Amino acid sequence: MTLSRIMTGLVLSALLALAAALVTGPGRAQIVGGSLRNYDKQAPIDFAADRIEVREQQKEALFSGNVEVEQATLDLTANTVRVLYSDADGLSVSQLVADGSVTVTTPAESASASRAIYDVPRSLITLLGNVRLDRGGDTLSGERLVIDLNSGQSSIAAGANGRVTGRFTPAQTD
Repeated sequence: MTLSRIMTGLVLSALLALAAALVTGPGRAQIVGGSLRNYDKQAPIDFAADRIEVREQQKEALFSGNVEVEQATLDLTANTVRVLYSDADGLSVSQLVADGSVTVTTPAESASASRAIYDVPRSLITLLGNVRLDRGGDTLSGERLVIDLNSGQSSIAAGANGRVTGRFTPAQTD
């Protein structure tokens, strides 16, 4: 098992913020993203944390303290990132969990939440807790954002107040 292979899986969790255009619905919003089309998943991955601990018996690696991950134009920060893996037939990352002040940014957009979970085998990314998406002057807020990387479908659900909220700024025309 190599740390660089674990980090390759870690970057996939950062894909959770790449939603571009937003279409609202009652209590949920459908998100159609275009940023993934040109994203370079093969770019080198840089990371930093106050501490990195590999727990071989538990098949996990824990990155803690001001965790920063960068790949190409994508940045992920969190208080901690836990990577669950299997090494039976080579390294296989099964799940990534980022906790505490999670932010994901690209040059065009950013997302924040309390927690992010990437289920690698199912190709599902979920942001939980005070989710906020920002793109230019547009914002969208809810409690749960789910991105299905297989279908390209994403949705954001409301919290206890039962509503997704947002603000869209019309394009300026001359």
